[in-house]
Amino acid sequence: KNPLQFRNSVKKEKKTLVSFIRRRLILMADQSSDIVNTLSSEMEAVSVSSTQASSSSDGLQMSEEVEKRYKIVRSIGEECIQEEELKNLLAKKATPICYDGFEPSGRMHIAQGVMKVINVNKMTSAGCRVKIWIADWFAQLNNKMGGDLKKIRVVGEYFQEIWKAAGMDNDKVEFLWSSEEINSKADKYWPLVMDIARKNKLPRVLRCVQIMGRSETDELSAAQILYPCMQCADIFFLEADICQLGMDQRKVNVLAREYCDDIKRKNKPIILSHHMLPGLQQGQEKMSKSDPLSAIFMEDEEAEVNVKIKKAYCPPKIVQGNPCLEYIKYIILPWFDEFTVERNEEYGGNKTYKSFEEIAAEYERGELHPGDLKKGLMNALNKILQPVRDHFKTDARAKNLLKQIKVTKI
Repeated sequence: KNPLQFRNSVKKEKKTLVSFIRRRLILMADQSSDIVNTLSSEMEAVSVSSTQASSSSDGLQMSEEVEKRYKIVRSIGEECIQEEELKNLLAKKATPICYDGFEPSGRMHIAQGVMKVINVNKMTSAGCRVKIWIADWFAQLNNKMGGDLKKIRVVGEYFQEIWKAAGMDNDKVEFLWSSEEINSKADKYWPLVMDIARKNKLPRVLRCVQIMGRSETDELSAAQILYPCMQCADIFFLEADICQLGMDQRKVNVLAREYCDDIKRKNKPIILSHHMLPGLQQGQEKMSKSDPLSAIFMEDEEAEVNVKIKKAYCPPKIVQGNPCLEYIKYIILPWFDEFTVERNEEYGGNKTYKSFEEIAAEYERGELHPGDLKKGLMNALNKILQPVRDHFKTDARAKNLLKQIKVTKI
């Protein structure tokens, strides 16, 4: 054909194709409700895949009870991957399994103590069953407590004593020692670890070493390279629906979701990452157990708490990056539902705040002085910690555990 004939032929074919597509779209629109119903019936009962979550958000009307549960659970996370999946999970499963875990290592600071109690109690109040993974083998892999499992065990028991004294609701909480669980179900655990390792390149695994407080540029042992594959496996081993860990654990949780894509698994674990409290000194992004002034520890005496807060970074009229305000936002307000400042009438008198926004606004305007804010923070922290102090003074077992922790090298 000459160029003109070819052009006319193409135009004709294009019109035919457009007409065909238009007819198909109309037909699909008419059949869309049938397609959704067919897909829904084929999905797993508790599947929370992104495809199902999308249909859920369009077609599933959450009951008031599910909406209430969702708001409680969602309030825990600074980030949620994915919100629609979480809504769908709570609508379909009465008792989702929530996974949390920790490396037993040294004394417990307030974020590990009070924030975990707040978060766990929220999860259980929303109907979740919480599995707390006492990662003793992981602490050994990461050379914590000199890699001594006996010392690591002491720390794990000390942590449990603190949460009990601080008011953790243990009715729906299960404490599991990684060494015991893995040994008892080795035939289930190690093939999973091996499959995750086989499906990921070394650079992808190295990006996860942040979960151990390490860097990709650190000189890592082979054990520390194995660690991310094991932590990823934990999520499936524990049959977790929700991973409720700090933002510093995000990368390995994302790895778990990516693994689901590799194995064509529909129900991916939902990631609910809570905020990481900064250290009390200027420029400290995280608390440090090696710097006593960077954190409040759960069994600190009242005088120790007061000294640390007095020395804490708290610049006038600056809200962003102010650790004292972060303590109020993430610890005091969730615990008491209010924050009280006591001061002389000439400086505004006593005042009780019900929201962080109100506190931040007054502080930024200079109406709330750093000294008054710190005084209120000290009072509130000491009220929270007093039952823990009492427990470690009056309970012989707890007292002995703390004694061993304080003399042991982290």
